[in-house]
Amino acid sequence: MRWLVANIDKGHCRLVLTALSIAGAAAAGHGPGQPCAARIVHGEQNVQARVFVGASLLAIGAALFLYGGNGVAADQSSGQATALQDWPRVDSAIARDAAIEARARQILAGMTLAEKVGQMTQPEIKAITPDEVRSYHIGSVLNGGGSWPAMNKHATVADWLALADSYHQASMSAQVKTPIPVIWGTDAVHGHNNVVGATLFPHNIGLGAAHDPELVEKIGHATAQATRATGIDWAFAPTLAVAQNMRWGRSYESFSSDPAVVHAYAASYIRGLQGDLRGDGTVVATAKHFIGDGATDMGRDQGNALIPRSEMINVHGQGYYGAIGAGVQTVMASFNSWDDVDGGVDYGKMHGAQALLTGALKDKIGFDGFIVSDWNGIAQVPGCSNASCPQAIIAGIDMVMVPEDWKAFIANTIAQVEDGSIPMSRIDDAVTRILRVKLRAGLFDRKPSDGRYAGKADALVHRELAREAVRESLVLLKNERKALPLKAGQRVLVVGKSADRYTNQTGGWTLTWQGTDNTSADYLNAETVLAGLREALGADRVTFDPTGTAADPGKFDVVVAVIGETPYAETNGDIIGSDTMAHSRRHPEDLAVLKAAAAHGKPVVTVFMSGRPLYSNDLINLSDAFVAAWLPGSEGGGVADALVASKRFDFRGRLSFSWPGVACPAPENRPDPKRPPLFARGYGLTYAKPASVPKLDESDVDACGPATSLPIFNTNDAAPFQLQVEAGGATQVVGASLNDTLEWPKARPAIRVATTQVNTQQDAKSVTWLAPARLLARSTGANNLNALAFAGGGLQFDVVVQKAPTSPVLVGMTSGKVSGSVDIAPQLIAAGIGKKVTINVPLKCFADQKVDVGAVDVPFSVSAKAPFAAAFTRVAVVAGAAKQANAIDCGPAP
Repeated sequence: MRWLVANIDKGHCRLVLTALSIAGAAAAGHGPGQPCAARIVHGEQNVQARVFVGASLLAIGAALFLYGGNGVAADQSSGQATALQDWPRVDSAIARDAAIEARARQILAGMTLAEKVGQMTQPEIKAITPDEVRSYHIGSVLNGGGSWPAMNKHATVADWLALADSYHQASMSAQVKTPIPVIWGTDAVHGHNNVVGATLFPHNIGLGAAHDPELVEKIGHATAQATRATGIDWAFAPTLAVAQNMRWGRSYESFSSDPAVVHAYAASYIRGLQGDLRGDGTVVATAKHFIGDGATDMGRDQGNALIPRSEMINVHGQGYYGAIGAGVQTVMASFNSWDDVDGGVDYGKMHGAQALLTGALKDKIGFDGFIVSDWNGIAQVPGCSNASCPQAIIAGIDMVMVPEDWKAFIANTIAQVEDGSIPMSRIDDAVTRILRVKLRAGLFDRKPSDGRYAGKADALVHRELAREAVRESLVLLKNERKALPLKAGQRVLVVGKSADRYTNQTGGWTLTWQGTDNTSADYLNAETVLAGLREALGADRVTFDPTGTAADPGKFDVVVAVIGETPYAETNGDIIGSDTMAHSRRHPEDLAVLKAAAAHGKPVVTVFMSGRPLYSNDLINLSDAFVAAWLPGSEGGGVADALVASKRFDFRGRLSFSWPGVACPAPENRPDPKRPPLFARGYGLTYAKPASVPKLDESDVDACGPATSLPIFNTNDAAPFQLQVEAGGATQVVGASLNDTLEWPKARPAIRVATTQVNTQQDAKSVTWLAPARLLARSTGANNLNALAFAGGGLQFDVVVQKAPTSPVLVGMTSGKVSGSVDIAPQLIAAGIGKKVTINVPLKCFADQKVDVGAVDVPFSVSAKAPFAAAFTRVAVVAGAAKQANAIDCGPAP
């Protein structure tokens, strides 16, 4: 392994020591003359490269050199570097200020215990009023995805600002010795994405492909301006996961699998969001989620990272070293766990890991801001609940995100301090950190409506910057038959479900949490890819036929297919380990539209929108040109800029993750020579330097391993299942809305369904029976559950009883016309009101009633009558569920 020193133009960005093999260096040259060009020295060779060259992470320990030397052990004179052996000390760009420290001590000395615990508490705006902020001395509020002032999705900038001022005024009018301003946090992760009309930038995966820290800094600054326009002072961004397994549904929130990129982008993004922290148009930033969320086994969201300590420090820590060096003031704890099997240390859930939150982050790295928990994250610590977790506070959580159960949390925490369960010294440390950040950010000196951006709708709009970011992020993977660029005068047929659909273009974390339940009317100051192509080529030269089956092939010269994934966010986006990574498996409509397009015999240009690289050999073979467009955000015209010759923009993006060449790819941190990537990280073509792609093997497999579960519902329906309600012989689809309440039948409702929470944000359906009715999940075809049955499988779901039943509650399964059911009312009554219980019904129970488990079309149904109400989530058929100690005993076969 040879080490390479990249000498970066300091006027454009500050980067990066990386390393790669001789073969890797030869592949790194992508043409001179781009911004942030790096002169990479390798032996006697000089290679001009715009990208940050990828490294073999496990071989080199991902050693890095950044400004100030934070986060690496390096010998620059020899060009050699060594892996970090421990968590490094990082010097923050924001140094301790003696006056601020003295002021924080003075305020703390005058606070009661109730005031201190209030400062550590963060409710959701739907669950707290300004008067309650005053009465309970609340330190922070947040709005979750899909939460707006008065629950009005189209709330104006003035509406947001008025609510922010109301919370602030309430906090500053509290009858205490020193009023402390409340701070409002929001998930502004690709622009101010909860606010209608705000510019939506490409998601992080696209920005990573741009390899341009200067651009990211500008985006951070624009996002801060937009956020301050609504009176909000704190952004839960950026995500610094170094994602390694694209099965993870949050992969698009990661800049790259290369820690060098994540380290550099972290610093740039923080500088953009925070500026000098006191300046107008800046916000407090957040480094999230500490630590290892991109390292979980099989890419499971909130799963377990099974990696050694050296990998966690050298790979997944790099973003935090960059962020803390740039002065980030808050860090959000991660939902995931970490088990260092090699080292024999199981740290458990991050929210309860004192060795990491305090020992590593605060003591060794030297972070002096505050740590905030994730949404009800404390409840995942063993022995804790949404409303009580001394373990998490002792571990180092300073501010606790308790969206709904905040009153009980305050009462419990005060009692736990008074009885000695939580040391007062830990409370004082947490509050001091919160005060330090608020003082540094100048929150004591202004209200939300102060500042030149406050209340100004035009501060939300940064369309040219977003359009530039889209152009920079596009990666050209194939271009043959001179399919691109599109030329003036050509007649273009545009096909595909994503050409004129904002939801697919913007993805998750857009207006709503999952990015679903949005319509075109919700997108202001935006442009689809179709509109961009019509603008560039002339509306009379562009024909749109979504399926590609109605157009006359003689009337066009080229086909542009805009296809890809549909929106998802955490949990819902996961691809389970037994399933393949083949895009066509989940979206056969895209394969169908490409087959129809290719049948015309004209050149086919495919624009592929996705939150991750996916196995798509069949789609690439059907395409003459193939563009990875990621999730470009609100400016679809940026895609057209690169496709159309008259715009004179070449492709500049390079893969920041490898692209799979097989349906069951290996994770990036565990490469497998038998399953090599199709395109390595750093790959990307240009018009100036084209290359051919040979016909690809389209071999697929039915599964990537033994089936362990069949998901049915968790927050949203899991394809191919659809949640429905049935009463009086009439059926109605529940739908994807996380905000609407469904009552069915409309004339005389027998059942009511609304969204609630059991395990995580908006993950469950609260169902109230008003008369005899049924909740069910149905698929259009039959599902073979035999393999799961052989593995001791059972129907499994989480349920919280809200109103106890007084009659049977029948959980059923159906194959064709044959149904079987089991009464779970005894288990529900025993669980009690408000307590979560996991129900496990062996598949054997249904098979014994002649249900064909090899051809199930309704794997889950609940039939009941009033009075009964309960919340259901995490519905799946799971291997081993029948062997659980609490599994339903349905007796011997009849």
